[in-house]
Amino acid sequence: MISLLRKSAIPISLSISNSSFPINLFSRNSFSKLLMDNKYETNCSNRLLALAQQLRLYNPPPIDFDENDDEKERKLEENEGKVVSQVGFVESATLVGSQEEDQRVVERFRAKKAAVLICLFEGDGGELRVILTKRSSKLSTHSGEVALPGGKAEEADNSDAETATREAEEEIGLNHSLVNVVTCLEPFLSKHLLRVIPVIGILSDRKQFSPAPNADEVESVFDAPLEMFLKDENRRSEEREWMGDKYLIHHFDYEMDGKKYMIWGLTAGILIRAASVVYGRQPSFLEQNPKFKLPKVVDKDSVMR
Repeated sequence: MISLLRKSAIPISLSISNSSFPINLFSRNSFSKLLMDNKYETNCSNRLLALAQQLRLYNPPPIDFDENDDEKERKLEENEGKVVSQVGFVESATLVGSQEEDQRVVERFRAKKAAVLICLFEGDGGELRVILTKRSSKLSTHSGEVALPGGKAEEADNSDAETATREAEEEIGLNHSLVNVVTCLEPFLSKHLLRVIPVIGILSDRKQFSPAPNADEVESVFDAPLEMFLKDENRRSEEREWMGDKYLIHHFDYEMDGKKYMIWGLTAGILIRAASVVYGRQPSFLEQNPKFKLPKVVDKDSVMR
């Protein structure tokens, strides 16, 4: 291991206490492979190598959401004798009111986890580009919308990185071995109240990836320049409110190979944040993301308006 570290072209910090790299991104077996695999050194340009090194040092800003909330919630429900369903709700939590009131069922909400892959590569002009999908019109939610590859976490997933790369392979045929995962961003809250972790990965050789979209989930695969999400061009926004706080939803118009796409909502918000981190500057417009707030009690059909 020591000899491998010495041969690496990318300095690796071994100080856990001072490191900004989120250690929990990878399982124990995949950590060394994703960071140290020599094929990434061989195939990556100097720019991508420098970017990988930069992003490994990224430290997501703190948010109000506590990483241990899931565990706290589980213990609370165990103490109260309740069982949590697979969709993140308490299956039976009956509160008894006064004699004049009927019994009513209240479901305590726990955000389910999901992860999306921000897969970056160098375009023909040397610009950084990101892989995107247009969702199938057959899907029950977000049909026909532009999205990043990704989905809900499964019990077998050891990390957010594993969730994102597994979903990308299932959706668009992007083999996980081609992607060098370098960091994760802070969590985002989806319209349907999923806790979404954006995972940034680098595709060192775009030519090795031949898109094979799963027709049940994805209509098409395309890419866009990452820097466009920092520019106030072909963009508009609308104001919304969530739990008493106002925020902006951004819409970007984009055209590629004669096809027009609308990149908006959660996907646009994540890409604005990713571009800010990668390029080290704020967007040229007001970002104003919603605050990460979770309601204590919701209906199963509750959505973020």
